[in-house]
Amino acid sequence: MRLLLVEDELEIQTLLRSGLEEAGYEVDVAGDARQAEQLAMASAHEILIVDLGLPDRDGISLILSLREMGVSAPVLILSARRSVDDRVRGLEQGGDDYLTKPFAMAELLARLRNLLKRNNPGVGEPTKLRVQDLELDLLRREAMRGGQTLQLTPQEFVLLEYLCRNAGRVVTRSMILDKVWGMRIQPDTNVVDVHIYRLRGKVDGKGLQPLIRTLRGVGYVLKDR
Repeated sequence: MRLLLVEDELEIQTLLRSGLEEAGYEVDVAGDARQAEQLAMASAHEILIVDLGLPDRDGISLILSLREMGVSAPVLILSARRSVDDRVRGLEQGGDDYLTKPFAMAELLARLRNLLKRNNPGVGEPTKLRVQDLELDLLRREAMRGGQTLQLTPQEFVLLEYLCRNAGRVVTRSMILDKVWGMRIQPDTNVVDVHIYRLRGKVDGKGLQPLIRTLRGVGYVLKDR
């Protein structure tokens, strides 16, 4: 699922790109309207996220220009402008949904899913993740390995989902605390180690080939092959 993100604030751009890629999107990023038009013409995108406060042009002007260029993908507008008039104008000038800053990543992803379903029924984020013989059903919130259901707590499922989305990549304790528990600063806690220990007992138990590896002093990695 290819997405075009148009956002000039680097911190927000980085956080959004990371969250979107973890959610399974392939993300092209533009920091201004000119670059956005170039990327839109170079590749087809299923959905766009456009910030209104761009450095070279207003986001509404960009959306209108993209529509004239034949870009029909749904557009989620991001903006610090919170008035009803601003939201109405954005929706009347080519936007399909409007989200004000600050926002939660979970809400943004939900709005993207709704836009994709509205424009392409049956199309959206992947509903299943698979790593070797480990499979996660994101709708049912169920995990299976080798055809056997794993009895996971809700928090263990979220942790395993994060590891699966980053299969083959090392994730640190700080990254896990941030993405799974929402802790920006690492406190003096062993919550990650405890949950990894319990999760490993369920995922890698009963003589199965170990998937969850610990890199001492670095973090953890879920083997993708």
